[in-house]
Amino acid sequence: MRRALGAAAFTAALCLACLPAPAYASHSGRPHQAAPQAQVWLTTADDSAQLQRQAPVAFHPGASDLTTITVDPDQRFQRMDGFGGALTDSSAAVLGALPRTARDAAMRRLFDPKAGIGVSFLRQPVGSSDFTAAAAHYTYDDVPAGQTDFGLKHFSIAHDRAQILPLLRQAEQLNPQLTVLATPWSPPAWMKDSGSLAGGHLKDDPAVYRAYARYLVKFVQAYAAEGVPVDYLTVQNEPQNRKPNAYPGTDLPVQQEAEVIEALGPLLRAAGLHTRILAYDHNWTTHPDDIATAQQLGEDPQTDYPYEILDGPAAKWVAGTAYHCYSGDPSAQTALHDAHPGKGIWFTECSGLHGATDTPAEIFRGTLTWHARTITVGTTRNWAKSVADWNLALDADGGPHNGGCDTCTALLTVRPDGTVTANAEYSTIGHLSKFVQPGAVRIASTSYGTTGWNGQLTDVAFTNPDGSTALVVHNENDAPHSFTVAVGDRSFDYTLPGGALATFTWPASGQLRTTLRRLDLTGATATASPAGQDPAGALTDDDGSTRWSSGAAQEPGQFVQLDLGRRTSFRSVAIDSGDNLGDYARGWQLSVSDDGARWRTAAAGPGTGQLTTAALRQPVTARFLRVTQTGAAGNWWSLADLRLYR
Repeated sequence: MRRALGAAAFTAALCLACLPAPAYASHSGRPHQAAPQAQVWLTTADDSAQLQRQAPVAFHPGASDLTTITVDPDQRFQRMDGFGGALTDSSAAVLGALPRTARDAAMRRLFDPKAGIGVSFLRQPVGSSDFTAAAAHYTYDDVPAGQTDFGLKHFSIAHDRAQILPLLRQAEQLNPQLTVLATPWSPPAWMKDSGSLAGGHLKDDPAVYRAYARYLVKFVQAYAAEGVPVDYLTVQNEPQNRKPNAYPGTDLPVQQEAEVIEALGPLLRAAGLHTRILAYDHNWTTHPDDIATAQQLGEDPQTDYPYEILDGPAAKWVAGTAYHCYSGDPSAQTALHDAHPGKGIWFTECSGLHGATDTPAEIFRGTLTWHARTITVGTTRNWAKSVADWNLALDADGGPHNGGCDTCTALLTVRPDGTVTANAEYSTIGHLSKFVQPGAVRIASTSYGTTGWNGQLTDVAFTNPDGSTALVVHNENDAPHSFTVAVGDRSFDYTLPGGALATFTWPASGQLRTTLRRLDLTGATATASPAGQDPAGALTDDDGSTRWSSGAAQEPGQFVQLDLGRRTSFRSVAIDSGDNLGDYARGWQLSVSDDGARWRTAAAGPGTGQLTTAALRQPVTARFLRVTQTGAAGNWWSLADLRLYR
């Protein structure tokens, strides 16, 4: 095995500034093209390293017998807007209370792409949320009980001018590529049947729908006038949270959200605003508590809420759907994308949480590992164009807050003595925001872990607008894990500590290109003998988690067969056993057929590691492909992926 470079070899804490690259020269003294290098940043689960720069590792020709993450820049998915959190009223209060020098330093840590992590996406509350420092909750058009203000004569964002807006302007200066999404927790109380910001419905009245739409347009205009343009807007935070815990919230059924959107869309257009509307802004699946509350109230739980919006007439005004993390898993995003591929997916909220008796070490490790596999990797591999946690900064008690969550954590903690410390969320967001530029495109990379945890490697990759690549890898296992990263016919090896998160970046290079192109296997069907697990999923998407295994020791004759649906030409086949170490075929034969009955051998050979590439002497055209196990071993034979190239 080639030398693996990992955290154990590099114990010094290095700054975030660039390390000098080594120079290379030929024996003749004339410089030649240096081997491309990957730069490495690491966060460990024991908090001994947070976004620490490690020694670079060089690409070299050839492959490896290790688990291999294959990065394919030619297979492209969604374009990214950014990564970050929310500058809530509470975050603004704790940052605003710092001395100017300390506050500026904290803001640079958050928003400066070079000195900090370059937060590039903010989800801003429109009015009050549970994370409000003030004693009373507020909107921008509060009037005495029993009164109304359909003319919005009392509309004012004066509250935000004290702390929130100055900090937002500073954030825009530190990162001019910042994207802002705005979300209301409640309309003004006079628009609601409860007369309260906490709970109740929007009044079912066309005049109220129009007034609320005008209220949101005035907010966008007011923020733009203050130097903070709003790029996206949702009409209600968590519309299925029917009984918020002493903080603003609204039970907004699908029909009412659609009414507001259909009033809001034309008003934004008429005002010449480019703000786009996102629907839903709630969990991947309807939370069981929200279903129970709906049943208690005699309401329809509307568990298909985002589908109902996109299936209806309001969809013409909607750019896509926003999701939260508190129920379900990120696969819900892909399901919605597949049903509505023309609409985008944004992930907009997930707070770190902790138990009452958890130690700081337990909180850091638990947050890092869950967020790394579920949010950092899980949401982006499931079409999210943004990744936003919740509060950017809170005090040491997880506040101030007014109702709602009392166990939430933030990217930064401001302690009583004025020191500012970074939490696990700073790293799980930073491993994206510092290295994945706004406008980057997610590209294919084989990934073997799962959001539910299976102890394997999980990862996601992006191509930046400048042509560079960022690959984020998380080791779900507690033990160190050695692996290979392959791009074209070049690769490098690395060892990642247990539970750690790393980002690898490398510039565009002609040495990291391949003439082979991966075939799209959408619509292909698979069978296997023995039946084992259904392998079909591994053959039709870029998720490399194990889809099939023999379920018994390897014996000659076991096979997986693929029906491509039509005669297809290919030049190379990757037989990927993923991260189930040792579960590779000890011998293999690749056969092809035009009718599934008469077979001819295209290639054969021994298996030596997790990834076997069958490079054919000349292109083969066939409808059916069969990979047969010809060796014997005590290990099972597992397949994470079959990839065809031409």
